[in-house]
Amino acid sequence: MASSRAVPNLAFRRLRARRSPGEFAAAVRRAAREIGEQVACDARYIGRVEAGEIRCPNYAYERVFLHMFPGLTLEDLGFSPREHVRGRAARATITTVTGRGDAINGRSDSGSPGETGDTSDTGEESDVLRRAFMTSGPVTVVAASLGLGGTAVAAVPTPRRTARLVGDAEVMAVEAAVRRIRLLDDRHGADGIYRQAAQPLRAAYALLDSGTPARQSTADRLYAGAGELSISVGWLAHDSGRFDDARSHYAEALATARMANDPEVEAHAFANTSFLAKDSGRYREAVRTAQAGRRAARHLASPRLLSLLALREAAGWAKLGDRTDCEQSLSRAHRLFDRGPSDADPEWMSFFGEPELESQVALCHAALGDWSRAARHAHRATALQNPHFARNLALYRVELATDLARAGAPDEAAAAGHQVLDLLDVVQSSRIHTRLAATARVLLPQRRLPEVGAFLDRHASTSSRA
Repeated sequence: MASSRAVPNLAFRRLRARRSPGEFAAAVRRAAREIGEQVACDARYIGRVEAGEIRCPNYAYERVFLHMFPGLTLEDLGFSPREHVRGRAARATITTVTGRGDAINGRSDSGSPGETGDTSDTGEESDVLRRAFMTSGPVTVVAASLGLGGTAVAAVPTPRRTARLVGDAEVMAVEAAVRRIRLLDDRHGADGIYRQAAQPLRAAYALLDSGTPARQSTADRLYAGAGELSISVGWLAHDSGRFDDARSHYAEALATARMANDPEVEAHAFANTSFLAKDSGRYREAVRTAQAGRRAARHLASPRLLSLLALREAAGWAKLGDRTDCEQSLSRAHRLFDRGPSDADPEWMSFFGEPELESQVALCHAALGDWSRAARHAHRATALQNPHFARNLALYRVELATDLARAGAPDEAAAAGHQVLDLLDVVQSSRIHTRLAATARVLLPQRRLPEVGAFLDRHASTSSRA
């Protein structure tokens, strides 16, 4: 909870330098992985620190920050000493917000509760969002399967007819679920978590139905969070081959965005709908929805978002065989991307860096039959991708394998295929499996080549065990 006496943390802001909040948050997550910590840092968290709302980070963040800036203390980073901000008043506030006296134990890695402002307790003692997705009132979900804590996933009761006030705890829980789903998808792909992720989504919409937000700002965040959660679950359905489910989730997100007059969520829903339409063979719809997303995003001051939407449009034109419009859209995407990141970039766009740009360009050239050109861009995507994002790395490598096979480079294609197989123990994505099987079929006539034969045998063995 923000303090009315919050003082901006200028020292922390100087450390961010020219990086956007989203880029700095990504650097924090990378540093955490280097020392074995897990924090779901995002642009919103960085903004809260810089605004002075978080006077002292929890212990996990403290370890990460001191690892990032060796030789500096928390005070050097602009934080207050821990002993100055913890106490009984903070503990009482957390108990009041959650409606539970036993919620204060464990450690939060959600990036929201668990950092100390004037009215919240220390992170080492606060476990509000990780243990309870919704802790009181008409909606109760313990999202253990998503890593939000707890030991079971409870059913969502029928909402009461009597409305209740919805506060920051519930809204932050929805936002934490979105971040957790994205984190798990980055690491493991969609297949293993789609069914589990549907539960907090139902809870979020039940909360919209039954709750009355205490403030308009809370209502706006709740609608935005529910829309983003619907998109995230829709993406899991999309990536795991459940296209009808994905279409339904994206449509629900779009309706939520329009009810709340939220252009950021609307643009996101259109971007994903365009991607789905392309994958489903509805290429003109892919073009139209990308253009609709561009209209929704035109006042958001985010060139990177407009760049992504231009890529979505280019993919639709490429599938239609329209080389001229595809090239024009690609040129627009590059121009917008080159403007660099912005503080207005949505949090969900943290995945969209140069590797994703190169991958999308590769897909367009592949759709137009320019296999060698596609392979060059796909190779660049694999070279630039952070290995932490295992699903994306596997996807880029399978694209590279396909492009090389089609371009007449079977040995190189087989080598790329082996690299994909190396990742399948940790990545579960029907889309990747389907594309790898298609690559294997293209290489089948070349199976007498030793490298190709070894790949085909290994792929067949892997497929038989799946």
